[in-house]
Amino acid sequence: MSQVFIVSAPSGTGKTTLNTKLARENSCVEISISHTTRTMRSGEIQGQSYHFVDRDVFQQMILRGEMLEWAEVFGNLYGTSKQEIDRITKDGKKVLLEIDVQGARSVLMQLSTATSIFILPPSVEELWRRLENRGTDRLDDRWKRLMTAKHEIEVGYLYEHFLINDDRDKAFDELKKVIIEGKHSSLTHSEGVKLCQNLLEEFDTSPLLHSLREKMGEF
Repeated sequence: MSQVFIVSAPSGTGKTTLNTKLARENSCVEISISHTTRTMRSGEIQGQSYHFVDRDVFQQMILRGEMLEWAEVFGNLYGTSKQEIDRITKDGKKVLLEIDVQGARSVLMQLSTATSIFILPPSVEELWRRLENRGTDRLDDRWKRLMTAKHEIEVGYLYEHFLINDDRDKAFDELKKVIIEGKHSSLTHSEGVKLCQNLLEEFDTSPLLHSLREKMGEF
């Protein structure tokens, strides 16, 4: 049975809430703590929120082959160290990697036994509403997140399991079924890929997104 579980989802889909609840309620699961070069924010704790390191340290880890996956996002480096994975698995726990599609691709190339899970929003318009309800980003930042979501959904076929976060309790049960019970998600792979295709079509046909494109000056 797999010890490493990759969970990816577009921003605003609710993956962090689901993952945190799963790890909190199941002692056999631990969320991998990433390394980052970004500045520590108020309320964050070294070694719990992230492993905060300077850029030189991070780059040396890359050169020494110590990073399982890494990427640069908005000028900051983020990544998962192999040592972090070893630390968790040596304790007999399952590793939950909350990473983006780029990181997932890298991990799957190196760990063929890893199990991958992609969480989808019920619709693109609902995803936009969730991004709006956060109230923390400017319009152009929310739009960038939505366009990033589109690119992530385009490669959703890479994942083995799919679940829709329409109802949080149902989505949690699905996540638990895959990671804790070792079962397949209710959606088949072909059904999950089809859902990705439907979401991509909505990007082109949604009146709401058409209006937003006009507002963003993309016509």
